Amino acid sequence: MSEKKVRHEPPALFNAMMQPHFCPGCHYGIILHAFMEALEETGVVGDSVLVTGIGCSMVSAHYIKGIEGMVALHGRGPAVATGIKRALGKDKLVFTMQGDGDLSAIGMAEIIAAANRFEKLTTLFLNNANFGTTGGQMAPTTLIGQVTPTTPLGRNPEGDGFPLHMAELMATLKGVVFSFRGSVHTHKNYNRTKKALVTAIEKQKAHMGYSFVELLSACPPGHHCRPQEGLKLVEEKLIQEFPLGEFKNTGRPA
Repeated sequence: MSEKKVRHEPPALFNAMMQPHFCPGCHYGIILHAFMEALEETGVVGDSVLVTGIGCSMVSAHYIKGIEGMVALHGRGPAVATGIKRALGKDKLVFTMQGDGDLSAIGMAEIIAAANRFEKLTTLFLNNANFGTTGGQMAPTTLIGQVTPTTPLGRNPEGDGFPLHMAELMATLKGVVFSFRGSVHTHKNYNRTKKALVTAIEKQKAHMGYSFVELLSACPPGHHCRPQEGLKLVEEKLIQEFPLGEFKNTGRPA
């Protein structure tokens, strides 16, 4: 009996003219796939703008047919998204897609301020526990003991602090109506993530408030592992520090 092969076609929104630029074993491409499927399911791509931060996801808008895109200065995605939303009107859906260095380091003030202003935006926070684009340096989300160019002996909380849990932090802000952390390292978790992205989009469509979706990703160069080991790393290390789940889901400020 021949082995059954499963083939997953790219979403209809995928721009085949773009050559994939993500490293082997990086999950950003899978996350982008889930985002495109959520845009398809909710039918909002023609009314959407994607603001990307400086980092590995910077050119993500180019992969999506029919969406408008803009790259913000480092960490300033929520501020740029706020300006776009206010200029184009409440019915324009505006997203930011930012890495952990862009959002939780240099951009921390911007994300907190935007949520506190009760902006009706949606952020996809891509957490691979390091500054992937610039060489894998320690980020606010780097794990305890993780070796990076700036923590050659491993991250030590005594001098380097603890990993920052953004989904939990965002859930404490009244302007945030949805906060979720997911992954795409298994088919089951991919489906949960896509469902969460649909929820986040629907909340923005209904003008409820800020929605925040954190997504864990392997980074083989930064984590010093082979591409095929990334799935195991997410399961055994990242999720142990950053538990998956829904941290807030409400229809009004609370």
